[in-house]
Amino acid sequence: MVGHIPRQFIDELMRKTSIVDVIDSMVPLQKKGREYMACCPFHDEKTPSFSVSPQKQFFYCFGCGESGSVIDFLMKYQNLDFVEAIEDLANRAGIEIPRSNANGKFGASRNQADHLLEMVNLANLWFQEQLKSNPDRKTATGYLQSRGLNAKMISEFRIGYAPDSWNGLSSELGKTPSNLKLLVDAGLISHKQDAQGRDRYYDRFRGRIMFPIEDSRGRIVGFGGRNLTEKGPKYLNSPETALFHKSRELYGMHRARRAIGKQNRSIVVEGYMDVVSLVQFGVENVVAALGTATTPDHVQCLFRLAPEVVFCFDGDQAGRNAAWKALITTLPELKDGRQASFLFLDEGEDPDTTVRTVGTDGFLKKVGSALPITNFLFEKLVEEIDLERIDGRAKLASLAKPLLMNIPGFALRSMMFDHLSTLCGIMIEPDESNQSLRSQNTATGSRRHHDRNLHGRLPLVAQAINLLLQHPYLARKSPNFSALDELNMDGLDVLTDMLNTCCKDPNITVARLLERFRHAPYHSYLEYLALRDHHVQDDVLVEHFGEIIRKLLARLRKQHHDELIAKSRQRPLEQHEKEELLSLQQERIHQSAQSEE
Repeated sequence: MVGHIPRQFIDELMRKTSIVDVIDSMVPLQKKGREYMACCPFHDEKTPSFSVSPQKQFFYCFGCGESGSVIDFLMKYQNLDFVEAIEDLANRAGIEIPRSNANGKFGASRNQADHLLEMVNLANLWFQEQLKSNPDRKTATGYLQSRGLNAKMISEFRIGYAPDSWNGLSSELGKTPSNLKLLVDAGLISHKQDAQGRDRYYDRFRGRIMFPIEDSRGRIVGFGGRNLTEKGPKYLNSPETALFHKSRELYGMHRARRAIGKQNRSIVVEGYMDVVSLVQFGVENVVAALGTATTPDHVQCLFRLAPEVVFCFDGDQAGRNAAWKALITTLPELKDGRQASFLFLDEGEDPDTTVRTVGTDGFLKKVGSALPITNFLFEKLVEEIDLERIDGRAKLASLAKPLLMNIPGFALRSMMFDHLSTLCGIMIEPDESNQSLRSQNTATGSRRHHDRNLHGRLPLVAQAINLLLQHPYLARKSPNFSALDELNMDGLDVLTDMLNTCCKDPNITVARLLERFRHAPYHSYLEYLALRDHHVQDDVLVEHFGEIIRKLLARLRKQHHDELIAKSRQRPLEQHEKEELLSLQQERIHQSAQSEE
């Protein structure tokens, strides 16, 4: 759960994993020639267009364009993040995951995580039992009844009760030093020494309704406790632990993910009770942030599940401030095709009270008419701006432009700038020279640009990468390419890295080769090249690839020639430089004579 997973392990895991076996366990495949086919799990279709290649260890849908390795499939199909997909594959293969420790060295930590998960689960069972049998449970059961929760919801969400006792949990589960340490590491109890230096342990959660927090795989990793006494904050979450990271988890996500995918929309509320109450009323595509602002991890996770997110906030000033923070976080994730909206409830109302007042259909109607993020952004910005004044319109432009530049969706960003231009009465265009925007848009923009030029000729380096990705063996058949490191051309470093990798590993697949560049901003373009038809017959592949490398080497020699000429204009050349320049000039004369013949 902690530390970085080494590249070597990921590469070995993919080497031992069959993409056909993994996908077939979830989407039945039929062999067709050298490939396997199925109806695509990512869009509705009647005729199979989803192809899985055992040779490339790669999948591709000819209908919707989804593609990738077995890791990508798990991330997209099961809505996992990268680490979770690796954990899934490791579990299937029965392999321990090595992770880096504080010293940067690698060592297995899976056993520790398993022990922590087991302790957290035991604690939750104990909390559930206290809600059923503890003599002081009446305050807790009375609270749940007053909120209208039925027994089915209490059981389904595994809600429990932490008695108002200093050491109830630690006395029950911490009977050995190792268990006490696990309870501390899991954030369930706290440890300190008294004046005499003796160790003292006390429960972190006391006198609270306990809401277990599950990760994306349904494992309890932390808790949220609702106070039933006058002591402490109203809500208390588990602290950050090896299992629990508040900025990444969303309450109810594991339960809601199927409904979110089915309805193509997620609803984000602020409280645990809001989630439970809405589910009880049949609104199942709902999650809650854990008492914190919406984070990029939250938004990314939600958009992996569905293209639309509706944030539901109280209508007071605090709710609108929280909504604005969510807007700022969401803008960089708004690729074309994604939507975000904001539902502001009447002051004094929350989703729980609202759904009980207007019913399920009434609440969903409110969700459907939520304020689009684009409207909210401009409404918020013009609140204190006088658009009748020239300097007011200039101020709006200065406030809005940096926000709009964060939007990666080309169409949405363009239309937002058009609207800003209308409000300001002057044409305002995106600053396409903004480097941060370029890096954000590379993944989507590169593929979109080259899809428009599907039959156009690729640059020389891209041609080489295009062939190498689909036929890694070509690296071992090509002319000496070691000198290419000195050539100044876009993408040359990627090409030489691929060539060296393919030479070292004769059995490398397309999927494993692409995995090396997963986090590069141009990864999407590499995927495009891996799928692009190079129109080269198999019997001339080696010759064609070799010719590309020779052309690149010729460009390198020209680069050296031009560099030496430039040096000669600044200072006398040294003897070895004169000899190199003479050799390069003679070669150019020879090549020119050959071309004339």
